[in-house]
Amino acid sequence: MRIHVIKGNTVIEYVGKEGKNGIVFSKWLKVIKEADVNNMNDLIRLFNTTDSPGKGSHRLCFNIGGNNYRLICKLSFGKTKCHMFISWIGTHAEYDKLCKEKMQFTVEAYKY
Repeated sequence: MRIHVIKGNTVIEYVGKEGKNGIVFSKWLKVIKEADVNNMNDLIRLFNTTDSPGKGSHRLCFNIGGNNYRLICKLSFGKTKCHMFISWIGTHAEYDKLCKEKMQFTVEAYKY
């Protein structure tokens, strides 16, 4: 099933406001929008550096740009589409801080 990215513009806004490498985020978005997945494991296989924060959070953490950035999203699999809600975007170092505070399970705010 196809992935419906909710708040996909958040990625573009992050790149613009933070002056980050837009190419790596554009590539990620392109692969996501063309993907055909049935469950979280399909996404993990597609992006082999992807992690699940666990605790039944229905979330994935994507490593983007050679492990320089992290993007956390929530997933909801319907009958015909996978809905992906962008929950957080930041650098690897910012993600490490988030994990120390154990917020990777619940964060709903964008970095900016």
